[in-house]
Amino acid sequence: FTVSESLDEIEDEIDAHQVFLSSLPRFHPRRAEELRSLTGWRYRHFEISALYGQLDQLILHLTEALLLQGTGSTPATALSLYMLAKFLYVRWKTFKQPDDIKYFLKYCRQLVNSLRRDPSSNHLPIPSLPFNTLRDILVHTFDSTDKIEFLDESIAVLRDGLKMHCTPYEQQFLTISLIPLLSSRLDRLERREDLEDLIQLFVKLVDDTAVTASMQLMFSRSWAVTAHSFGHPSITTAYEKALSLTQDYYSYPPTLETQHFRLVSMREDVADLPSNYASYQVDTGQLNRAIETLERGRALLWSEMRSFRTSADRLAAGPSRVDPFGPLVAKRQELLEDREKLIERIRALPDLHNFLKPPSFEALRSAALRGPVVTINHCKFRSDILILFHNSPPSLITTPDDFHDRALELGDRLVEDRKVYGLESRRYNRTLRFVLERLYGLVGRPVIEEFRKMKVPEHSRVWWCPTSVFCHLPLHAMGPIPSDDRVKRYFSDLYITSYTPTLSTLIESRKPGRQSPGRPSILLVAQPESLQYAIPEIWKIQRLDATVTSLISKKATPSSVVEGLRHHQFSHFVCHGNLERGRPLDASFQLYGSERLTLLDIVRSRLPRAEFAFLSACHTAELTEDSIDDEALHLTAAMQYCGFRSVVGTMWAMADEDGQYLVEDFYKSILSRDEPGVAYYERSARALRDAVQNLRRKGVPLERWVNYVHYGV
Repeated sequence: FTVSESLDEIEDEIDAHQVFLSSLPRFHPRRAEELRSLTGWRYRHFEISALYGQLDQLILHLTEALLLQGTGSTPATALSLYMLAKFLYVRWKTFKQPDDIKYFLKYCRQLVNSLRRDPSSNHLPIPSLPFNTLRDILVHTFDSTDKIEFLDESIAVLRDGLKMHCTPYEQQFLTISLIPLLSSRLDRLERREDLEDLIQLFVKLVDDTAVTASMQLMFSRSWAVTAHSFGHPSITTAYEKALSLTQDYYSYPPTLETQHFRLVSMREDVADLPSNYASYQVDTGQLNRAIETLERGRALLWSEMRSFRTSADRLAAGPSRVDPFGPLVAKRQELLEDREKLIERIRALPDLHNFLKPPSFEALRSAALRGPVVTINHCKFRSDILILFHNSPPSLITTPDDFHDRALELGDRLVEDRKVYGLESRRYNRTLRFVLERLYGLVGRPVIEEFRKMKVPEHSRVWWCPTSVFCHLPLHAMGPIPSDDRVKRYFSDLYITSYTPTLSTLIESRKPGRQSPGRPSILLVAQPESLQYAIPEIWKIQRLDATVTSLISKKATPSSVVEGLRHHQFSHFVCHGNLERGRPLDASFQLYGSERLTLLDIVRSRLPRAEFAFLSACHTAELTEDSIDDEALHLTAAMQYCGFRSVVGTMWAMADEDGQYLVEDFYKSILSRDEPGVAYYERSARALRDAVQNLRRKGVPLERWVNYVHYGV
């Protein structure tokens, strides 16, 4: 019928149809068609006026039309059945009258059965609509009654819908709609045939090029989790496919910002994939593979940039301001395809079969060259502590069943109390003390016991490579550790502790580079105007027995700082550090006025002489809210990525009065002549440990000394 926006015109049409209808005998061959036409006009009236009397009338019209048409499988009957079921559904959603749902089920089942008998009678605009509509009500009824027969019927209805001659989009929609129903029945009955059907649907959708990339990724994860949960033999295939799709999904966009946005948008589907897969590998005794998998799934953006350092991201930031969402996108996709072809050709060459492949376990174990690396796989399937050694197989420490939930509780409590009560509050310091004590029992004690079993001497170098919630927890300060002399000792008192975002980052930091003879040159970047105790810290840096270049106040612009970083081995920042919620790439050092040096500015820099950075600023090793933990997108990691082999950062806001005392002890230790032949940057972890111990002796609150962390070699 012709759509009119005027209610008066619609009412005129209704009156005209009613007059004509009244002139037709009860069983006239045109009466059913005229009733359907009148129904259309009444529904249009209802859409505009919301007068439910119109809805009641049109349901009566369609009921009469069906009586006149009979129950045969004809296009006219199918249309009347569909319209009647639809309008009963609309009325039921408004008034929730049980009779409406009863009659809806009656007519919708009648329609579906007629279409089963004769699919050619389905002339509906969207052939799959009856099946989806009936599915909706059956699922609602199942949810309300918990009677499995309604779930069974809804599954059967969708399977019948898949046999209809539908468009590819409708086929895809019906397939997707079938998945949660089969999953629900599988959870209840654990029938093997449901599992097999579900896996087949996942495979079909994951391999369907018409399915969007994000949906493919979502279904690949569901496939992996389902296979893992029910022990299906496709577990490894599913996880490998999901990780491969993750790589494709985030690497396609041309800029780092859009790559990060893609990862965050699919957080629920990508964040736990590596840990879940690794937990399965640990469960099946594949410890080496588990370490490879965890490495493959961490810091995806850093890994991509490390492999291809010059990216389209630099083009987008150049003076030409190339539009990253225009021709560059198409060009990048073309280049990605060419890259894959070129990589395959390179891998065919002798001794280059591993070119740009994820690092093997044999390569990764070199990260433990100077001391063990501890990784905690935090996973709902099973959580484990893995210790990587250079010359012996990895150690496995199994954890209690409640390990996963207890760790989440500790992380949430620490972050929430810091946000609500503030760093200097008694409440937060009590919470921090509680967290450190529980962390020692959960992680510290079993790790120390394993170290002693493996004869790792005390005061050895030890690295943490955490995942998930442990990226927020101060593992270096676990304790106090019980002792006979009742002296309070923490983990960092027994071992010289560092962190690394990935094993590859640590390996990269150890690669030989150009080293200048003599003492390192130091770049000092400071903003004393907004920091009460900055001046004493600045003076102590300037009086060191080394060449110091100072960029203070107005002299510290983003461009001058980046240029200075290129020409100095050491860098020391005394300024505010800022976090931007949900935008980790905008984390920054606050320079003079409103200028900032962002994480992205640092990432884009090439720093061939960089060796060590001391970030005496707030939040430099803290992850922003709404960021992905395992991506390690913070300022300290950015400095490492740009070439700094060792970095000192902070897990939260720092008390600027501590800087002057900390740097005095730190640089006295690192620049001493007690370790000839040892590179200065390699002394930084021990120097920080010693300086923090001296800070503790001054009686500062717990949160102030726990704050400082060391990353790198």
